[in-house]
Amino acid sequence: MRLAITGGYLIDPANGYEAPADLFIEGRYIVGVGHPPEGFSAEQQLDASGQWLIPGLIDLQARLREPGFKHKGTIESESRAAAAGGVTTLCVPPDSRPVLDNPALVEQLRRRAAAAGYSRVLPIGALTQGLAGEQLAAMYGLKQAGCVAVSNARQPIRDTLVLRRALEYAATLDLPVLLHAEDPWLAARGCVHEGVVSNRLGLPGIPECAEVIAVARDLVLIEQSGVRAHFGQISSARAVELIAEAQQRGLPVSADVSAHQLFLTEIDVGHFDARAHVRPPLRTQRDRDGLRAALADGVISAVCSDHQPHDRDAKLAPFAATEPGISAVETLLPLLLRLVDAQLLSRRAAIAAVTSGPAQILCQQCGSLGVGARADIAIVDPQQRWQVNDTTLQSRGKNTPLQGWELQGRVTCTLLEGRVVHQLPHHPDLNLRRVSL
Repeated sequence: MRLAITGGYLIDPANGYEAPADLFIEGRYIVGVGHPPEGFSAEQQLDASGQWLIPGLIDLQARLREPGFKHKGTIESESRAAAAGGVTTLCVPPDSRPVLDNPALVEQLRRRAAAAGYSRVLPIGALTQGLAGEQLAAMYGLKQAGCVAVSNARQPIRDTLVLRRALEYAATLDLPVLLHAEDPWLAARGCVHEGVVSNRLGLPGIPECAEVIAVARDLVLIEQSGVRAHFGQISSARAVELIAEAQQRGLPVSADVSAHQLFLTEIDVGHFDARAHVRPPLRTQRDRDGLRAALADGVISAVCSDHQPHDRDAKLAPFAATEPGISAVETLLPLLLRLVDAQLLSRRAAIAAVTSGPAQILCQQCGSLGVGARADIAIVDPQQRWQVNDTTLQSRGKNTPLQGWELQGRVTCTLLEGRVVHQLPHHPDLNLRRVSL
């Protein structure tokens, strides 16, 4: 199929391009930007007048709940929700049930995602067997099966020697390691940030130092091993300072932040609002501002959704007994656009944080709209306002503290390798029509 997308405003941070331009697609790839290649004749045309054309988003952390938790969501339901949010590439952590610690499970996940057909799924393999932190996983086999990185998810590796050996092994395979920094002894049974809100509500807290100490330890081992390492879902300003210092010294480290950490703080826990129960916890306004500054400075090079859909019962127990996590894949881009509107982030930097930034972290050939690139494209109406509620969210999980928020900027169409996988119904400015030949 030959497709022309006309009238749009192209924003492609990977190639430094930001200007009105048409896109021309043949099969799975982009064959022309601005002008069609010689002999190109479109069979279909999309009129994107007044809208942005951006690369399909890359989400570094999204749980699809399959295998093992199908009552919360499935690969089909959550990848369909991702497409509605303009996300064409999803990185899935290994803490499914069973754990993604062997190649057969990785291949099965990839087949199911391909059969669903809404988003590309990049599996993250387990760093240790069963995420138990004792024996190294078969990383070579995991890489051969399609894992783009390895991680121990949110399970701590208590034995520092095991962590050192794991990082060294990953380095020999040139596999990035995704780290979730939290000292398990300091975090203990905490469920909110340790501070004024935890004291007021009488809830056990997780201190900032639980993250800072874990980052400091990991940085020493990263320097020793030379592994490419990425800190996922950083939540504290002090941890960001350590990462910035390491980057200045030339260590191969990067970091991302969850979109909700850029807006919500411990105050949003309110009176035991379980929708704001997340891990790492929402921290102080100082931390939130520090994360925003680090994103603007480039110390944090990506923003993820940390999508965790839950069934309704998971959030109905007393706060400490509820399950942490937010259904967030559909609000990822609109939240970033809020930072643009507040002039805290440039438009190009915001788009880069969910396209070229994650692609560079994982060394993947995606996140751009140049000639020859895969036609993963999100068409965005930057002016459209919409309300977050059970009706507008496609995800099976409706667990979000953003319920009732009005957001500006909505994905009207998403293409995955040239195929339309999401199209907002009844949008007045978007028209897919067949060209008369």
